[in-house]
Amino acid sequence: MANLRDIRRRIKSVKNTAQITRAMQLVAAAKMKRAQDQALAGREYALRLTQMIYDVRRNFVEETHPFIEPRHGKRELVLLISTDKGLCGALNTNLARKVKALTQADADFVTVGRKLRVMCEKLGKKVVADFTVRDPVPFSKTRPIATFLSQQYLEGNYDKISIAFTSFVNTLRQEPEVVTLLPIHGHRYGEHQAYESIGKGFSVEEHKHDPERDYSFEPSVSEVLAAILPLYVNYQVFQAVVESRASEHSARMVAMKSATDNADKFIKELTLEYNKLRQGAITSELLEITTAMKAME
Repeated sequence: MANLRDIRRRIKSVKNTAQITRAMQLVAAAKMKRAQDQALAGREYALRLTQMIYDVRRNFVEETHPFIEPRHGKRELVLLISTDKGLCGALNTNLARKVKALTQADADFVTVGRKLRVMCEKLGKKVVADFTVRDPVPFSKTRPIATFLSQQYLEGNYDKISIAFTSFVNTLRQEPEVVTLLPIHGHRYGEHQAYESIGKGFSVEEHKHDPERDYSFEPSVSEVLAAILPLYVNYQVFQAVVESRASEHSARMVAMKSATDNADKFIKELTLEYNKLRQGAITSELLEITTAMKAME
């Protein structure tokens, strides 16, 4: 009977766990829908903004700006966007692996999210700033992040600004990305620019085949660039954060659903084992009673 008690105890424990994971699944599903809508809604604006910058740069090559001037140093600052909480599968692990493969060994970090900030501290990486962004993500809360990155770049503290985030593809698929934010169009060693990966909307090769666009500028091309390039940086940071947030809630919902399904399956297996042992115990008791009755005859 001790075995029966142990199994009953395990069944109760697994049921309690399943209730928790099911509740977390429902919460993640509600947050996931809002985050996915926010990520998808911003992609069209990011695409049009990038197209405009590309056309201006192509048609007015003589104009320059610190954000588009190439640099040849190796000092790198990485904006690392992870999650504050766990229970979202291998989301943070995959991103950490990508960062290790595609960034400088001595790169410094600006972090959003507690999980990989803690990892950076444990590995002895320099974290120059840490930001907290609530959910859902407001554009006003990501602007200070972009401003900090821009200041570090303009002051010459770093030669390259990268963003490490998780790109949202669909509910079941999220892809870790490490892309170059600054300098814009500053390709080196086959690296990807932010506009090519954040939102997955813009292709330079496809855009080259579009009809030539004519622009009228007022007051001037340089002043337009001075206004639009900081906006581009701000929006790319915002879009990377919302893509990461959509990926987080999607991964957590899938992970919690998998945990709930596994718990339900385990409960069925334990219940079957409990019933077998209980039936065996009943059969044993009946045999004992029958044997005793025959002995009394």
